[in-house]
Amino acid sequence: MKDKNGLYYYPFPTNKRVRMYVKKSGGSISFRMWSADDEKLWEEHGWVPHEAVLQASEMFSGNSFDPKAAYDIHIARALIRDEGEESQ
Repeated sequence: MKDKNGLYYYPFPTNKRVRMYVKKSGGSISFRMWSADDEKLWEEHGWVPHEAVLQASEMFSGNSFDPKAAYDIHIARALIRDEGEESQ
């Protein structure tokens, strides 16, 4: 999906009030979360490279929150790929 902020997906499918935006920056993919319930989230937290997500996921081992699920590289790649195909 796409809006004025860019390409996004729902990282928590049952909660449509949270979106995860994705973009390709250089050779990497970056993520940025937006929440309808937290207006400051978008401004206070910038783009996060996938490499940083992988590092953070090690700290959450055994925790109920899995960063790799919310920051899904497979969905991000598919969105970016599909957007590239549409703009050709």
